[in-house]
Amino acid sequence: MQDKMFDNFSEQTRQFFEPMRKLNSLMLDNMEKMSQYQMESMKRYSQMGTERMRDATEINDAEGLRDFSTRQAEMLNELSAQMLEDARAMSQLSLEFKTELETLFAESGQQLAEQATQARDQATAAVEKATQQVTEAAEKTAQQASQAASSATTSTKSTGTARATSSRKRTS
Repeated sequence: MQDKMFDNFSEQTRQFFEPMRKLNSLMLDNMEKMSQYQMESMKRYSQMGTERMRDATEINDAEGLRDFSTRQAEMLNELSAQMLEDARAMSQLSLEFKTELETLFAESGQQLAEQATQARDQATAAVEKATQQVTEAAEKTAQQASQAASSATTSTKSTGTARATSSRKRTS
């Protein structure tokens, strides 16, 4: 009996915390993906900046400055394209996270609805069983009272008949 109660309690506790565990796991996975992507982006931007500084230190004359300026314009185009790509990737990660959250909340809502239905059904069954037991007990009590009243009536009639017979005998 106690083992069954403990098992039920453990199962209910597990079911209660399961959505929170899934949510925490989802958030941790998303944070890990976002951090990883941001670190890779930062590495790319740092390498671009370092390359530009190296190129700037190698300028010796006007022709070198002209080449550097040309490469600088190309690098700025490359940088803006990379930033657009990074923004798209971050947006995609955010949309995936949003979709996963919606799915998780829908599942949790469905699970809660099922648990509520199950609890309602169990409560209804318990009430019906209690009602049936009360009805049976009331019928049994009424039957016993009826039998007791019948016995009392029979006993009273017997006593009354015996007294009447005893009274007649005295008068005679």
